[in-house]
Amino acid sequence: MVGRRRGRHARHNKLDATPPWEDTPRESGPATKGPWDAADAPEDGLERIDLGALRIPAIGGVDVRVEMSPEGQVVAATLSHAGSELQVGVFAAPRTSGIWDEVRKEIRGSLASQGGTGQDSRGSFGKELSGRIPVQQGGYQAARFIGVDGPRWFVRGLFVGPAAADPEKAKPLEEVFRNMVVVRGPEPMPVRDPLVLQLPKDLAEQAQKIQEKQTRRRR
Repeated sequence: MVGRRRGRHARHNKLDATPPWEDTPRESGPATKGPWDAADAPEDGLERIDLGALRIPAIGGVDVRVEMSPEGQVVAATLSHAGSELQVGVFAAPRTSGIWDEVRKEIRGSLASQGGTGQDSRGSFGKELSGRIPVQQGGYQAARFIGVDGPRWFVRGLFVGPAAADPEKAKPLEEVFRNMVVVRGPEPMPVRDPLVLQLPKDLAEQAQKIQEKQTRRRR
């Protein structure tokens, strides 16, 4: 739902930095109040799990799970707490403007095409989208989409489970989301491309050993 758009706006959205399509460069972007850009991150003493472009605070009661591609690459991060989940994605964004308004409109359209619903609202992180998503077993489940535009990056979160409809149950997951740190890096990237996530070194070594064992078994 946050893939790159193609069409008449493609020339302006090609890269987040590199003239001539960039008319008014936004060198530093807006100061964030959580999630934090690496340049603005507070010295709060929180221990964070280093996933490369995303550093997620380790807070008691909130589990962090990463999903791997067949090639062994981290493709997503999911936070879970008391039966609720928060799926997190981080993407490249242009220097000149944020993309959350545009992405939110696309999500509404995607929900409608699937028979779901979505409506704008305001919450802990400003503009957000609340709705219902069809499920394979039949019926619907509540969903809540949040987004934050940072300096050349965009973070999107999707709540499912009780936290999607109950603000109190969402608070532990919101705390983790708010205290995440994004490490964007200086290199230009196509707008909406996902920033590179990776396992912490010790976990990466374990994952590599497991993958090697699985490869040997298939031979």
